[in-house]
Amino acid sequence: MTDKPIIPEDYADDHRVSYLVVEWQRLSQAEKDATELIEVDPTMKELAEKELSDIEAQKETLMKQMEAIVGGDSEREWPNEVVLEVRAGVGGDEASLFAEELAQMYLKYAESRGWQRRALDESQGTVGGYKEAQFEIKGENCYRELRFETGVHRVQRVPTTEKAGRIHTSTASVAILPIYKRTKIEINPADLEIETSRSGGAGGQNVNKVETAVRIVHKPTGMEVKCTSERSQAQNKEKALKLLASKLQQEQDEREARERSAERKSQVGSGDRSEKIRTYNFPQDRVTDHRIKESWSNVPKIMGGGIKPILEALDAAEQGGEVATEG
Repeated sequence: MTDKPIIPEDYADDHRVSYLVVEWQRLSQAEKDATELIEVDPTMKELAEKELSDIEAQKETLMKQMEAIVGGDSEREWPNEVVLEVRAGVGGDEASLFAEELAQMYLKYAESRGWQRRALDESQGTVGGYKEAQFEIKGENCYRELRFETGVHRVQRVPTTEKAGRIHTSTASVAILPIYKRTKIEINPADLEIETSRSGGAGGQNVNKVETAVRIVHKPTGMEVKCTSERSQAQNKEKALKLLASKLQQEQDEREARERSAERKSQVGSGDRSEKIRTYNFPQDRVTDHRIKESWSNVPKIMGGGIKPILEALDAAEQGGEVATEG
């Protein structure tokens, strides 16, 4: 346990205590209103002071509850398991190829960190690359380090298929989905549509003869998840349900972050997968993160997994609250 005090607003994105933060903010506003009442109408001083005393007691109780759940800042819970999801955006075949390169960039970084990684599901483009792919990554601090990578990534370069030498712009989206041991999302089994099918690809004859692949559709939202990595249907179902819960949690977190965005100094951790966050410009050998308006050279090294300087810069910017956003 650290002696560093908890600042409730810093934990607005923490699914374990976000409801306590909301109540803290409500009490803080009531505290401000009572203080102003004393200044405006001295005859209400006694009543207002009693209210302030009650508010102080309630805030003290809330603080103890938060401290019991999150401890000090250094003990904040960071999941050690994530699902990396990449999806081709605009740009046709080039977008699919870029999506695969992004996936390999993160997987190579994961390898350098000693994290476990494996494919959950892959859908290839017409000339290779990924239309969509999901990978499981496990390792200490993997979510903490990758948490700012969710969003739209843009590439500017001359595709190998371009004969006239023109520079094309394509995009791919990335989502880093934390797998929490517990979430505040409750899934009603009646809301699920579950399908099974035979798994393709490597894995021996068993995967091709038995319906082990699982596809789950969450009917209220239309959200779909699929898992083919395990050898049994039960294991794939369990993993798919965890992924669905994580996606629903992420969607809820994104919605809440957008609602708070006007009040936040920093937008690095908004987690909005529709936000354009970074451009990889091959002709100029430059990678630019638009949220912190900082650039790095040596694109081949970065695409080869050398993203540590970018991740560290984003973390520093979040800590300092010195982040600019693109309009």
